[in-house]
Amino acid sequence: MEITAGSVVYSKAGRDKGKKFLVLSLENNFAYIADGDLRKVAKAKKKKLMHLQKTNCVFEIEDDITDSGVRKLLARYKPVQKS
Repeated sequence: MEITAGSVVYSKAGRDKGKKFLVLSLENNFAYIADGDLRKVAKAKKKKLMHLQKTNCVFEIEDDITDSGVRKLLARYKPVQKS
């Protein structure tokens, strides 16, 4: 499974390491990510794909998604607990 627009990802590097983000778009080897809180949609972070940990969760997103929409989607994502 690849990282696509709408994917929920975790940052593997940088000061935002371990934080959950939503991929807004892709460009070459970079993804534009936002969490709707500290990193807003209007100022999405450009991050290398190699610095992102993919999950198996992909949401359908619209072109005009808002910060509150991003927060709602990320709140719906529940990681699978391994026992």
